[in-house]
Amino acid sequence: MKKGLVPGIITLLPLALALSACATSPGAASPGAVEVRAGVIEQITDVQIETNHHTGVGAVVGGAVGLGVGSLIGAGTGRDVAMVLGTVGGAVAGNEVQKHYDKPVAGQQIVVRLKNGVLISVTQPASSGFSKGEKVYIEGNGENARVVRQ
Repeated sequence: MKKGLVPGIITLLPLALALSACATSPGAASPGAVEVRAGVIEQITDVQIETNHHTGVGAVVGGAVGLGVGSLIGAGTGRDVAMVLGTVGGAVAGNEVQKHYDKPVAGQQIVVRLKNGVLISVTQPASSGFSKGEKVYIEGNGENARVVRQ
């Protein structure tokens, strides 16, 4: 390692940790007030909701884990072979695991007529018990909107 590299890493590590603590995940709920609108269900349609998992992440993570495990085996050429086999095997296994989570899930597209006459369509995971004509609330807006019972 170069002489100046370690102090640089030690200096940047707290900065990186502080910045990562400030970051929020895309699906995280923001604190504070949530918009709520009242209405009546006009229509319910069964749909399939695609998952939001990123394609290939399972293979990459599996490959990285396989590489790490392979590096612990043997020495010299045997170690190199173990690392390659571990990477390939881990990538295949990770891809198979991800396929399980990439399947679409049952959902409902619920059309709600607000009190002012505006129609709102919300697609969410299937909830049993909603029926046409039922009074409901729509909580939130955009991708975070959900239909809930009054």
